Amino acid sequence: MPKKPVRRSATLTSDARQDIRCISRWSELKFGKEAAVRYRALLLQALRDLEADPARPGSKERPELMIPEARTYHLSFSRNRAGRPGVKKPRHFILYRSTSPGLIEIARVLHDSRDLARHVPADLQGE
Repeated sequence: MPKKPVRRSATLTSDARQDIRCISRWSELKFGKEAAVRYRALLLQALRDLEADPARPGSKERPELMIPEARTYHLSFSRNRAGRPGVKKPRHFILYRSTSPGLIEIARVLHDSRDLARHVPADLQGE
């Protein structure tokens, strides 16, 4: 009998929620409302993709962060599933970890030029 797939749910930390609000505001100011809507749709698709498979192609283990199960996933890997017209050059990645078989904790959503180690939430460091 085949294994039943694990249903996963992503939860956002307060830092991740704040990141998303800032990204949305900046996108709207810089590129307009339609572009901000497209970027939010891409972000939502990336979250759905991680819920479907947290170790999906494009995700990277991040042992250097010293956080159990820490991974990153760049939004560009979800572009083809986010609908059209899409985002040409997404610039953010998601820092996350699986905290139990059915739960994914989204810790941050950061610009890809940021130094990841400097932006790890304090409550995740040293766990």
